Amino acid sequence: MNRVSVIGAGTMGNGIAQFFAQTGHQVSLVDVSQDALDNALKTIEKNLDRMIKKEKIAEDDKSKTLSNISTDTSVESGAKNAEFVVEAAVEDSNFKLDIFRDLDKTCADEVILASNTSSISITQIGSVTNRPDKVIGMHFMNPVPVMQLVEVIRGYATSDEVTNQVMTLAKELGKTPVEVNDYPGFAANRILMPMINEAIESLYHGVAGVEEIDTVMKLGMAHPMGPLQFADFIGVDVCLSILNVMQNGLGNPKYAPCPLLVNMVTAGHRGVKTGQGFYDYSEGTKNPKIAKQFR
Repeated sequence: MNRVSVIGAGTMGNGIAQFFAQTGHQVSLVDVSQDALDNALKTIEKNLDRMIKKEKIAEDDKSKTLSNISTDTSVESGAKNAEFVVEAAVEDSNFKLDIFRDLDKTCADEVILASNTSSISITQIGSVTNRPDKVIGMHFMNPVPVMQLVEVIRGYATSDEVTNQVMTLAKELGKTPVEVNDYPGFAANRILMPMINEAIESLYHGVAGVEEIDTVMKLGMAHPMGPLQFADFIGVDVCLSILNVMQNGLGNPKYAPCPLLVNMVTAGHRGVKTGQGFYDYSEGTKNPKIAKQFR
């Protein structure tokens, strides 16, 4: 599976494209927006420069990685020759279903179609294709080139053979795959999102401030990043989307997103990517200040 198509050039998509390209794969990065593709290539180049500075890769590795990536604004032309596909588009079920319908028509029958979704049902995604046995979840963690874990999610119809192939591929790429079943939030977000939501509830009810909540979790529970800053890093809107999927899928009020979270997304304060979330990133992300509304 040397020819890989990555659908979606956002934060996760460009990270996945970089990772496959670094490991010697020919990558076609697909997005409907040429601007998104251009920004993705700039981000990948910056990431590679950072790795060179830290002496993790050589200058020659950078040029090889970039030469392994091509871009396309069409799924039809960008994925037609793929031997393996990873979809990493926005976390919207209808949008993803449309992409998989197109991929099913475009790709050869034997091609495995993987989704990097963090919460949407793999069974549902597979149901809109003629190859549900070859549809699987491959949930990378952010930042993709650095984080070791890959959640491999098997839908109701995903075959043992395909699951084993993807588990083996992840290991060959140097990742640690964990097989989980297809339930809302899977394993990682089923545990993580209620914790983040509870941290937001604690802020909402005045239990403690932003920095205090994050400090408690960093120093008391040995988390490398506090839950509120982590929510900013993931994307406050992404957190809301995952919680909505979990609440709708499981029907349990404990997954209902905090009103503060809903208001922040409505106001466009979505974390690092918009420059403001629980922290203010307008002066850079190294040492963000607490956002004004939470002082």
